[in-house]
Amino acid sequence: MPETSGSNGRSPETHVIDFRAAEQLLAARDPRGAVKLLDPVIAAHPENTAARLLRARAFFAAAQLRPAELEFTIVLEREPDNAFAHFALARTYERQGRPEQAKRHFRLAAALDPNPEYLKAARFDG
Repeated sequence: MPETSGSNGRSPETHVIDFRAAEQLLAARDPRGAVKLLDPVIAAHPENTAARLLRARAFFAAAQLRPAELEFTIVLEREPDNAFAHFALARTYERQGRPEQAKRHFRLAAALDPNPEYLKAARFDG
């Protein structure tokens, strides 16, 4: 009998399949479908930062900015050196009309990773 997690009887393998399917849904521009697949994965594995980052990206793509902000923040609490998460949180703040918070995270992203997109968004010259 395969090992299951939680009361829904889903196996760890099923969670991996759901995670990969959520990646595909997000790539296919179905962020809401991705969130639906990721919710049970995160419920079973709340410590899984990769799943949280993917769900944050899906929330952002679905213009669910408050949940995206929350997920990116959780990722950054666990991985403060995650340049992408800083950049994505900055974009989230930018879309919410919070430019000062956005600027801080754009600059942190650029300081952690000199990716040209991060450097441009950081606007160090201005």
